[in-house]
Amino acid sequence: MENLQQNLSTSVLAEILENAFQWFVVVDADSKILYINKDYCEFLEVEREDAIGKPVADIIENTKMHEVIASGIADNASPHYIKGTYMLANRVPLFVDGKIVGAFGSVIFRDMSDWKKLSSHVRTTMERIQLNSDDNSYNEYKLGEIKGSSPAIRKIKETIEIIAPSELPVLIEGESGTGKDLFAHSIHQLSERSDFPFVKVNCAAVPPELLEKELFGFFDPLTGKLHNGRYKQADKGTLYIDEIGALPLTLQAKLLRTMQEEEITPVNSEFSEKVNVRIVVSSNISLAQLIDEKKFREDLFYRLQAITLRIPPLRERMEDFIDLLHYFLQKFMLQAGRRHVTLATKTREILQSYHWPGNVRELQNILQAAVFMAEKDVILPSALPSQIKLRNVPSFHTTGTLEDILADVEKKVLQSYLEEETDKIQIAKQLGLSRSTLYEKIKKHNL
Repeated sequence: MENLQQNLSTSVLAEILENAFQWFVVVDADSKILYINKDYCEFLEVEREDAIGKPVADIIENTKMHEVIASGIADNASPHYIKGTYMLANRVPLFVDGKIVGAFGSVIFRDMSDWKKLSSHVRTTMERIQLNSDDNSYNEYKLGEIKGSSPAIRKIKETIEIIAPSELPVLIEGESGTGKDLFAHSIHQLSERSDFPFVKVNCAAVPPELLEKELFGFFDPLTGKLHNGRYKQADKGTLYIDEIGALPLTLQAKLLRTMQEEEITPVNSEFSEKVNVRIVVSSNISLAQLIDEKKFREDLFYRLQAITLRIPPLRERMEDFIDLLHYFLQKFMLQAGRRHVTLATKTREILQSYHWPGNVRELQNILQAAVFMAEKDVILPSALPSQIKLRNVPSFHTTGTLEDILADVEKKVLQSYLEEETDKIQIAKQLGLSRSTLYEKIKKHNL
């Protein structure tokens, strides 16, 4: 740093400050201006000669430079209202030998709309980078953390990147455990509403008689207080209605009216209030099926289904299974404080041949438990729940004599137990055999 300062003349430093994109001001310990660049002076409509030596508050409205000097604490990326517009400014105290000698200020975004545009661009770019990274950190709000490279998942991710900036409602359909919440969060995070609330309500988790208050709020005549519902809480942001199929028909009508009129009427209130909300809904049952069963309003369905994302069950995208397996193993190893945990070959085979009715959520829960139960850093089949192992009973041939068939079954059962358990006393006990009989059968089948 000293070499750099020595090699840069005062004129070169001045040239850098004059031609940088940012606006600069430097003040002394009394908050008087020592330096201000020409661009900043032109914006402030003041001659530099008139500004130098003046208190900074006389030249820059709403300045906080004096506060930074008084506190000795930097104020970074702070909104600054000046000449009718908001900007983003940095204010940094300057120390020499531990003593504050002044402060340095810079305007990094001259218009908040520029910041919002750049913020959206950076956010989208970073999400795309994450999609191609091997980062194992987990954050349910990011599109890049939805693991999978199958054609179906790639298509959904591409669609989300396209539709996220729009204001259109989105319907997400998929079986329980497929990760619908993650896709909903991703839509919000890639939208222009990401700086505002993401509010979720699960219609299946709230008693039907309380859902209207939960969604739209209510006025309490005893206290005279208005309690905001989830709809109002999501103002300017995104309202995620999970399991919308459980919403009673009467509330479906009110939801449709609220979406059309963009205003809410709380329970017990005669007054409506404008709200600006983007709606994302999900269902683990096809809404078209619920319409056929007269359980869902057709007009609300048509309002919601313009953009429909159908999340495939895990059994239909098993090409993503290994990625998911490695991801969850890494995640839960960190949580368990274990440096290295692997799957036994038999365990991996069992997991891959299972049909996963609970989808990604079931895989996640099973691996989390298995990591904690791993013996000597290896997850054996014994660490898996019984329902998974029962689905993987060894197959056997059904041709030949009964003696041949029984011998084949016996061999494969013994093989399965030996792969799962190393303690032969335990195996004999589980099979109801004496230890000597077990050893005879192992020898007989060359196991």
